[in-house]
Amino acid sequence: MSSFSDATTVKAVDSHTYTGLFSERCDDANPQVPHGGYVTSTILAVVDLHFSTTLRAQNQPHTITLHLSFIRRTSVGPATFTVQDTKLGRQTSTVHVTLTQGPSARQEVVGYITNSNIDTESGLTLPTEWSLTPRPYLVADMARLAVDEDERWKLQRQLPFAEFRKASQNLDFYLPRKGQLANSISDEWIRFSNGERFTNQTLGFVSDMWPQVVEAYGDDGANPAAPAVTEKSTEMAKSKWARFWYPTLLLNLEIKKALPPQGVEWLFVRVRAKQIKDGRMDFEVVILDDVGEIVALSQHVTLILTAERNMAERRETKL
Repeated sequence: MSSFSDATTVKAVDSHTYTGLFSERCDDANPQVPHGGYVTSTILAVVDLHFSTTLRAQNQPHTITLHLSFIRRTSVGPATFTVQDTKLGRQTSTVHVTLTQGPSARQEVVGYITNSNIDTESGLTLPTEWSLTPRPYLVADMARLAVDEDERWKLQRQLPFAEFRKASQNLDFYLPRKGQLANSISDEWIRFSNGERFTNQTLGFVSDMWPQVVEAYGDDGANPAAPAVTEKSTEMAKSKWARFWYPTLLLNLEIKKALPPQGVEWLFVRVRAKQIKDGRMDFEVVILDDVGEIVALSQHVTLILTAERNMAERRETKL
Protein backbone atom coordinates (compact mmCIF):
# COMPACT_ATOMS: atom_id res chain seq x y z
CA MET A 1 0.00 0.00 0.00
CA SER A 2 1.55 3.27 -1.07
CA SER A 3 -0.74 5.37 1.13
CA PHE A 4 -3.77 5.15 3.35
CA SER A 5 -5.61 7.23 0.76
CA ASP A 6 -4.89 4.58 -1.87
CA ALA A 7 -6.10 1.81 0.44
CA THR A 8 -9.46 3.57 0.94
CA THR A 9 -10.03 4.48 -2.72
CA VAL A 10 -13.51 3.61 -3.98
CA LYS A 11 -15.07 3.75 -7.43
CA ALA A 12 -18.65 4.31 -8.55
CA VAL A 13 -20.46 1.47 -10.32
CA ASP A 14 -23.64 3.50 -10.65
CA SER A 15 -25.25 6.41 -8.81
CA HIS A 16 -25.75 4.41 -5.60
CA THR A 17 -23.25 1.53 -5.79
CA TYR A 18 -19.52 1.70 -5.12
CA THR A 19 -16.66 -0.78 -4.97
CA GLY A 20 -13.39 -0.87 -3.08
CA LEU A 21 -10.55 -3.27 -2.33
CA PHE A 22 -9.60 -3.94 1.29
CA SER A 23 -5.81 -4.16 1.64
CA GLU A 24 -4.02 -6.77 3.75
CA ARG A 25 -1.76 -3.94 4.96
CA CYS A 26 -4.68 -2.81 7.13
CA ASP A 27 -5.71 -6.10 8.68
CA ASP A 28 -6.24 -6.65 12.39
CA ALA A 29 -5.25 -9.80 14.29
CA ASN A 30 -5.95 -11.94 11.21
CA PRO A 31 -4.27 -11.55 7.81
CA GLN A 32 -7.68 -11.80 6.14
CA VAL A 33 -9.78 -9.52 8.39
CA PRO A 34 -9.47 -5.75 7.76
CA HIS A 35 -9.19 -3.45 10.75
CA GLY A 36 -12.54 -1.96 11.79
CA GLY A 37 -11.30 1.63 11.73
CA TYR A 38 -9.92 1.10 8.23
CA VAL A 39 -13.32 -0.22 7.13
CA THR A 40 -14.92 2.84 8.73
CA SER A 41 -12.65 5.22 6.81
CA THR A 42 -13.46 3.39 3.58
CA ILE A 43 -17.16 3.89 4.26
CA LEU A 44 -16.44 7.58 4.87
CA ALA A 45 -14.75 7.61 1.45
CA VAL A 46 -17.89 6.12 -0.09
CA VAL A 47 -20.04 8.80 1.50
CA ASP A 48 -17.60 11.54 0.42
CA LEU A 49 -17.80 10.34 -3.17
CA HIS A 50 -21.58 9.98 -3.05
CA PHE A 51 -22.07 13.54 -1.78
CA SER A 52 -19.60 14.95 -4.32
CA THR A 53 -21.34 13.26 -7.26
CA THR A 54 -24.87 11.89 -6.87
CA LEU A 55 -25.80 14.32 -4.09
CA ARG A 56 -23.60 17.21 -5.21
CA ALA A 57 -26.59 19.57 -5.33
CA GLN A 58 -27.03 19.18 -1.56
CA ASN A 59 -23.75 21.07 -0.95
CA GLN A 60 -23.15 18.98 2.18
CA PRO A 61 -19.56 17.73 1.86
CA HIS A 62 -18.86 16.99 5.52
CA THR A 63 -19.87 13.89 7.46
CA ILE A 64 -20.93 14.98 10.95
CA THR A 65 -22.31 11.71 12.36
CA LEU A 66 -21.72 8.05 11.59
CA HIS A 67 -23.31 5.00 13.20
CA LEU A 68 -22.02 1.56 12.12
CA SER A 69 -22.99 -1.94 13.19
CA PHE A 70 -20.44 -4.64 12.38
CA ILE A 71 -22.63 -7.66 11.72
CA ARG A 72 -19.98 -10.08 10.45
CA ARG A 73 -16.25 -10.15 9.86
CA THR A 74 -15.12 -8.40 6.71
CA SER A 75 -12.44 -9.89 4.46
CA VAL A 76 -9.40 -8.65 2.58
CA GLY A 77 -10.36 -8.23 -1.08
CA PRO A 78 -13.20 -6.67 -3.10
CA ALA A 79 -16.11 -5.02 -1.30
CA THR A 80 -19.36 -3.50 -2.54
CA PHE A 81 -21.09 -0.54 -0.89
CA THR A 82 -24.75 0.20 -1.56
CA VAL A 83 -26.06 3.64 -0.60
CA GLN A 84 -29.70 4.50 0.05
CA ASP A 85 -30.70 8.16 0.27
CA THR A 86 -32.75 8.01 3.46
CA LYS A 87 -33.48 11.69 4.08
CA LEU A 88 -32.33 14.70 2.07
CA GLY A 89 -32.68 18.08 3.76
CA ARG A 90 -31.51 21.65 3.49
CA GLN A 91 -29.24 21.53 6.55
CA THR A 92 -28.44 17.83 6.87
CA SER A 93 -28.92 14.69 4.79
CA THR A 94 -28.76 11.07 5.91
CA VAL A 95 -27.83 8.01 3.89
CA HIS A 96 -27.82 4.30 4.70
CA VAL A 97 -24.78 2.28 3.62
CA THR A 98 -24.55 -1.51 3.36
CA LEU A 99 -21.19 -3.23 2.91
CA THR A 100 -21.37 -6.64 1.22
CA GLN A 101 -18.75 -9.16 0.13
CA GLY A 102 -18.54 -12.53 -1.58
CA PRO A 103 -20.60 -14.27 -4.26
CA SER A 104 -23.64 -14.31 -1.98
CA ALA A 105 -23.38 -10.55 -1.28
CA ARG A 106 -23.01 -11.27 2.42
CA GLN A 107 -24.03 -8.24 4.53
CA GLU A 108 -21.20 -7.41 6.91
CA VAL A 109 -21.49 -3.76 7.98
CA VAL A 110 -24.51 -1.47 7.91
CA GLY A 111 -24.80 2.12 9.00
CA TYR A 112 -26.40 5.53 8.86
CA ILE A 113 -24.27 8.55 8.01
CA THR A 114 -25.36 12.19 8.17
CA ASN A 115 -23.69 14.97 6.18
CA SER A 116 -23.84 18.73 6.46
CA ASN A 117 -21.70 21.72 5.55
CA ILE A 118 -19.56 22.59 8.56
CA ASP A 119 -18.22 25.70 6.83
CA THR A 120 -21.68 27.27 6.63
CA GLU A 121 -23.07 26.14 9.99
CA SER A 122 -24.42 28.91 12.18
CA GLY A 123 -26.48 29.18 15.34
CA LEU A 124 -26.26 29.44 19.10
CA THR A 125 -22.75 28.90 20.49
CA LEU A 126 -22.00 28.67 24.24
CA PRO A 127 -18.90 27.85 26.29
CA THR A 128 -19.09 24.55 28.19
CA GLU A 129 -15.78 24.68 30.13
CA TRP A 130 -15.24 21.03 29.24
CA SER A 131 -11.75 19.55 29.50
CA LEU A 132 -10.13 16.13 29.60
CA THR A 133 -9.98 14.66 33.11
CA PRO A 134 -7.40 13.73 34.22
CA ARG A 135 -5.44 16.21 32.17
CA PRO A 136 -3.01 14.61 29.72
CA TYR A 137 0.69 15.34 29.83
CA LEU A 138 1.51 18.56 28.01
CA VAL A 139 3.61 18.85 24.86
CA ALA A 140 5.91 21.84 25.19
CA ASP A 141 7.03 21.95 21.57
CA MET A 142 5.60 19.97 18.63
CA ALA A 143 8.92 20.35 16.80
CA ARG A 144 10.72 18.54 19.63
CA LEU A 145 8.03 15.88 19.69
CA ALA A 146 8.62 15.28 15.98
CA VAL A 147 12.26 14.36 16.60
CA ASP A 148 11.43 12.33 19.73
CA GLU A 149 12.98 14.84 22.14
CA ASP A 150 9.88 15.77 24.12
CA GLU A 151 10.42 15.26 27.84
CA ARG A 152 6.97 13.77 28.45
CA TRP A 153 6.24 11.78 25.26
CA LYS A 154 8.19 8.96 23.66
CA LEU A 155 8.01 7.54 20.15
CA GLN A 156 7.00 3.90 20.13
CA ARG A 157 7.49 2.78 16.56
CA GLN A 158 5.47 -0.38 16.98
CA LEU A 159 2.61 -1.25 19.27
CA PRO A 160 2.56 -4.67 20.91
CA PHE A 161 1.95 -7.46 18.39
CA ALA A 162 2.46 -5.09 15.41
CA GLU A 163 3.37 -7.98 13.13
CA PHE A 164 0.06 -9.53 14.09
CA ARG A 165 -1.95 -6.29 13.89
CA LYS A 166 -0.61 -4.82 10.67
CA ALA A 167 -2.96 -1.85 10.63
CA SER A 168 -1.02 -0.24 13.47
CA GLN A 169 2.11 -0.09 11.30
CA ASN A 170 0.60 2.81 9.36
CA LEU A 171 1.10 5.22 12.27
CA ASP A 172 3.84 6.52 14.54
CA PHE A 173 2.67 6.49 18.16
CA TYR A 174 3.98 8.88 20.80
CA LEU A 175 3.04 7.63 24.25
CA PRO A 176 3.64 9.03 27.76
CA ARG A 177 7.18 8.32 28.95
CA LYS A 178 5.89 7.68 32.48
CA GLY A 179 3.12 5.38 31.32
CA GLN A 180 -0.59 5.99 30.97
CA LEU A 181 -2.49 7.91 33.65
CA ALA A 182 -4.61 4.82 34.39
CA ASN A 183 -4.91 1.30 33.03
CA SER A 184 -8.32 2.18 31.60
CA ILE A 185 -6.93 5.22 29.72
CA SER A 186 -4.81 5.35 26.59
CA ASP A 187 -3.39 8.75 25.54
CA GLU A 188 -1.42 9.15 22.33
CA TRP A 189 -0.10 11.63 19.81
CA ILE A 190 -0.08 10.11 16.34
CA ARG A 191 1.00 10.86 12.80
CA PHE A 192 1.21 8.77 9.64
CA SER A 193 4.51 6.92 9.38
CA ASN A 194 4.74 7.64 5.63
CA GLY A 195 4.27 11.39 5.98
CA GLU A 196 0.64 11.36 4.85
CA ARG A 197 -1.68 13.78 6.64
CA PHE A 198 -4.93 13.33 8.52
CA THR A 199 -8.14 14.41 6.80
CA ASN A 200 -11.72 13.95 7.93
CA GLN A 201 -11.88 10.75 5.93
CA THR A 202 -9.09 9.22 8.05
CA LEU A 203 -10.97 9.87 11.31
CA GLY A 204 -12.66 6.48 11.17
CA PHE A 205 -9.23 4.86 11.34
CA VAL A 206 -7.97 7.28 13.99
CA SER A 207 -11.00 6.62 16.18
CA ASP A 208 -10.14 2.92 16.32
CA MET A 209 -6.33 2.83 16.56
CA TRP A 210 -4.55 2.89 19.92
CA PRO A 211 -2.67 0.61 22.34
CA GLN A 212 -5.19 -1.95 23.52
CA VAL A 213 -6.53 -0.86 26.90
CA VAL A 214 -7.05 -4.44 28.04
CA GLU A 215 -3.35 -5.14 27.60
CA ALA A 216 -2.44 -2.49 30.17
CA TYR A 217 -3.61 -4.97 32.78
CA GLY A 218 -0.47 -7.12 32.66
CA ASP A 219 0.33 -9.91 35.09
CA ASP A 220 3.50 -8.07 36.10
CA GLY A 221 1.95 -4.62 36.07
CA ALA A 222 3.70 -3.71 32.83
CA ASN A 223 2.04 -0.94 30.86
CA PRO A 224 2.22 -0.88 27.02
CA ALA A 225 2.92 2.86 27.21
CA ALA A 226 6.32 2.29 28.79
CA PRO A 227 8.96 3.17 26.19
CA ALA A 228 11.01 0.07 26.92
CA VAL A 229 8.13 -2.25 26.03
CA THR A 230 8.55 -3.99 22.65
CA GLU A 231 7.02 -7.17 21.28
CA LYS A 232 8.67 -9.76 19.05
CA SER A 233 6.63 -12.12 16.93
CA THR A 234 8.40 -15.06 18.57
CA GLU A 235 7.14 -13.95 21.98
CA MET A 236 3.50 -13.67 20.97
CA ALA A 237 2.63 -17.22 21.91
CA LYS A 238 4.08 -16.68 25.39
CA SER A 239 1.88 -13.71 26.20
CA LYS A 240 -1.65 -14.15 27.45
CA TRP A 241 -2.69 -11.06 25.50
CA ALA A 242 -1.72 -12.61 22.17
CA ARG A 243 -4.70 -14.90 22.64
CA PHE A 244 -7.30 -12.15 22.40
CA TRP A 245 -9.15 -10.39 19.61
CA TYR A 246 -11.32 -7.30 20.11
CA PRO A 247 -14.05 -7.18 17.46
CA THR A 248 -16.14 -4.02 17.28
CA LEU A 249 -19.89 -4.45 17.47
CA LEU A 250 -20.84 -0.78 17.25
CA LEU A 251 -18.92 2.36 16.31
CA ASN A 252 -20.37 5.87 16.58
CA LEU A 253 -18.46 8.89 15.33
CA GLU A 254 -19.34 12.57 15.60
CA ILE A 255 -17.09 14.91 13.63
CA LYS A 256 -16.94 18.39 15.15
CA LYS A 257 -14.42 20.09 12.91
CA ALA A 258 -13.56 20.15 9.22
CA LEU A 259 -9.83 19.57 8.90
CA PRO A 260 -8.16 21.53 6.08
CA PRO A 261 -8.22 19.85 2.64
CA GLN A 262 -4.45 19.36 2.79
CA GLY A 263 -4.83 17.64 6.14
CA VAL A 264 -2.90 17.97 9.41
CA GLU A 265 0.23 16.17 10.57
CA TRP A 266 -0.68 15.54 14.22
CA LEU A 267 -3.70 14.39 16.20
CA PHE A 268 -4.10 13.67 19.91
CA VAL A 269 -6.33 10.77 20.96
CA ARG A 270 -7.64 9.79 24.38
CA VAL A 271 -9.39 6.46 24.79
CA ARG A 272 -11.11 5.49 28.01
CA ALA A 273 -13.01 2.39 29.04
CA LYS A 274 -15.73 2.78 31.66
CA GLN A 275 -16.43 -0.92 32.18
CA ILE A 276 -14.67 -4.13 31.11
CA LYS A 277 -16.87 -7.01 32.18
CA ASP A 278 -17.83 -10.50 31.03
CA GLY A 279 -15.98 -10.20 27.74
CA ARG A 280 -17.55 -6.90 26.68
CA MET A 281 -16.22 -3.35 26.99
CA ASP A 282 -17.01 0.22 26.01
CA PHE A 283 -14.66 2.91 24.74
CA GLU A 284 -15.03 6.67 24.75
CA VAL A 285 -12.67 8.31 22.24
CA VAL A 286 -11.77 12.01 22.09
CA ILE A 287 -9.73 13.31 19.15
CA LEU A 288 -8.08 16.74 19.37
CA ASP A 289 -5.88 18.71 17.00
CA ASP A 290 -2.53 20.23 17.95
CA VAL A 291 -4.18 23.40 19.28
CA GLY A 292 -6.51 21.46 21.56
CA GLU A 293 -9.75 21.83 19.58
CA ILE A 294 -12.13 18.89 19.44
CA VAL A 295 -11.99 17.25 16.02
CA ALA A 296 -14.19 14.23 16.72
CA LEU A 297 -15.82 12.13 19.43
CA SER A 298 -16.42 8.39 19.17
CA GLN A 299 -18.03 5.59 21.16
CA HIS A 300 -17.45 1.87 20.73
CA VAL A 301 -18.95 -1.38 21.96
CA THR A 302 -16.38 -4.17 21.71
CA LEU A 303 -16.13 -7.85 22.57
CA ILE A 304 -13.10 -9.64 24.00
CA LEU A 305 -12.76 -13.00 22.27
CA THR A 306 -10.05 -15.58 21.86
CA ALA A 307 -7.91 -15.06 18.76
CA GLU A 308 -9.01 -18.49 17.55
CA ARG A 309 -12.46 -17.04 16.92
CA ASN A 310 -10.92 -14.60 14.46
CA MET A 311 -9.00 -17.35 12.69
CA ALA A 312 -11.92 -19.77 12.57
CA GLU A 313 -13.68 -20.72 9.36
CA ARG A 314 -16.41 -18.25 8.52
CA ARG A 315 -20.00 -19.12 9.40
CA GLU A 316 -23.02 -17.26 8.13
CA THR A 317 -24.86 -17.06 11.47
CA LYS A 318 -22.06 -16.38 13.98
CA LEU A 319 -19.40 -13.70 14.48
